Amino acid sequence: MKYDEQIALWNHTAVKVFDIRRSVMNSGQWLEYRFPASGFIYGVRGLANLVLDGHVHRIERYYVLHGAKGMSMMIEAEEEFEFYLLFYRAKLAFSGWRELRQLLDRKSPFEGHFGFEPEEPRTMLLLMSSMEQTLNSLGSYGSVEIKGLFYQFVHEVLRHQYIIRTGNGQADLVTLVIRYIHNHYHEGITLDYLANRFNYSPRYLSTKFKQQTGYSPIEYLIQYRIKQSKQLLLETGTTLRVVAEHVGYSDEYYFSRLFKKQTGVSPTRYQLTMREKSASDNSPFAGAKLSIGGLRLRGYSLTGSDNHYQYYGGGFSNMNRNKKSSLILSTLLSLTLLLGACSGGGANVGSSASPSPSASAISATAATTSEAESKETTRTVSTVKGDVIVPADPKRVVVLYMLGDIVALGVDPVGISEIYDGAAFTEQLKDTQTLGHHDEVNPEAVLSLEPDLIIVSSEKGYNMLHKIAPTVLIPTDKVTTNERILKLGEVFGKEKEAQSLLNDFHGKVEESREKLRSSGVLDKTVTILEGGVKEMMIIESKEYGRGSQIVYDYLGMKAPEIIQAKVDVAKAAMSENVSMEVLPEFAGDILLRSSWEGMDDLSDNAIWSSIPAVKEGRVIEAEFGLFFYTDLFSLNSQLDYITNELLATASNK
Repeated sequence: MKYDEQIALWNHTAVKVFDIRRSVMNSGQWLEYRFPASGFIYGVRGLANLVLDGHVHRIERYYVLHGAKGMSMMIEAEEEFEFYLLFYRAKLAFSGWRELRQLLDRKSPFEGHFGFEPEEPRTMLLLMSSMEQTLNSLGSYGSVEIKGLFYQFVHEVLRHQYIIRTGNGQADLVTLVIRYIHNHYHEGITLDYLANRFNYSPRYLSTKFKQQTGYSPIEYLIQYRIKQSKQLLLETGTTLRVVAEHVGYSDEYYFSRLFKKQTGVSPTRYQLTMREKSASDNSPFAGAKLSIGGLRLRGYSLTGSDNHYQYYGGGFSNMNRNKKSSLILSTLLSLTLLLGACSGGGANVGSSASPSPSASAISATAATTSEAESKETTRTVSTVKGDVIVPADPKRVVVLYMLGDIVALGVDPVGISEIYDGAAFTEQLKDTQTLGHHDEVNPEAVLSLEPDLIIVSSEKGYNMLHKIAPTVLIPTDKVTTNERILKLGEVFGKEKEAQSLLNDFHGKVEESREKLRSSGVLDKTVTILEGGVKEMMIIESKEYGRGSQIVYDYLGMKAPEIIQAKVDVAKAAMSENVSMEVLPEFAGDILLRSSWEGMDDLSDNAIWSSIPAVKEGRVIEAEFGLFFYTDLFSLNSQLDYITNELLATASNK
């Protein structure tokens, strides 16, 4: 049957999915069955021989088979075999369409028998899984949702047939990757994931893609995400945070910076400018194009935080990866090293423009000379990944995320993850090569630096890089500041310097507490928040960043009771989004608000302006880049800044 005829029939057909089953057969087990209606079989894992209506099929993972009502089926599992079985009924929605009835009588797509291996199997697997889960959880209440998913599944079947019949039997690699990006841009996509998905090396995929498009796959992904975000900014009234999430970025601040880098203006400025232009052109927006109710939002941070990377390993979604990915990367890196061997023949935020006393104190401490170096060339360090042999005196260190800790210890790295504007250690690392976001660095770029030691803060970073050089994983979500600094001191043979840094910091904390106590500020309540005109994110733990460690932990100040009750029991980084209408209920004597270029201006907001802390000038603007990091260098700068700002509020009672 011609492709357009199939489309016509499916388009004018009423469909009912009445059963979806997920079954597992043991090796050697037989199954005989007769189809009660038209249906699909979809292999999930394992191997089986299947006879359907006299035709033999060898079904492996992702194989799709269609049969019609009354067909007999026999399956023999060669190994444990898991599969889906879906049955549906289809009939013309209107019986008066004679041509379609005649076409259906001649050859019905619902009665056909065919099997194939799809080019994008995981898309079909996701659809089948979603239908089964919806049926099990909602039953008949989910029938409309199941029907929609089923039509998407049929679309994938028809698209495969179209490609086979009109092309060379298979769409080219770049086309497939582009199609995947367009369908999944809101998910966590990396070059390694794309390479693994389409069974090519990252280098080959990137080269092939750039030859045809002029962009690398990730550059293309960024461009497409920015394009989608522009549409959302113009056609919906949603918040910047929601827009960022929808296009694949859990970090609102990171998205804002990326948007400005790509377009030259911040998202809020772009939205305002384009809407003003539209109004002047007498072209009001038709908001029906994108309903915010239709957004498929993704939760990236395990804590529910939009911007919180420092405790839960990055803002990008954790995806189920084929275990081959690490093998492919390891092989690529090994080959690169082998070929190489064969061919071998920002100012701190504070009350003044000068460096804060804490930064100077840290630099002085870090500059002290360590004890005589060991004659040994290596040392063994105990880590969460087992013992790691590291150089006794590493010369080429790559560090992801824990940048201020390294600066505080006097280590000069050759490569680092991206630094946010306003970070306390910007000046110290201004000439160091940056490798991208700390959870998305390019392994090849790291390899080119020829590091002799790598320091990472997440499992993802470790898995990407540990084959390149000795790699120490210090999971920042599972250790305290003291534990982290002491472990880094052990790694670099700077144990005494590490302990001295901690002693100095805790001494300064006590001095700050005494100043605040004497001024009558220490017993005031503080609310730490972030957001704009529609809603605010309220920090509800001591481990979140944004100044929460300094305020709630080291200085020991309290939040309003409604927040403090949650801070007292929080075991991890916690936050809550509240609407602007109820924000006054969460407002303490002092507000500490994250700030960055392009954030919402609340000066004319009636609810915000009615809060006593706002009316009486007790709002501390905390620059995002300075308060994002939780390393010791940043904590010192944050402590100075917060103490000075809190003391300034003493006169605004």
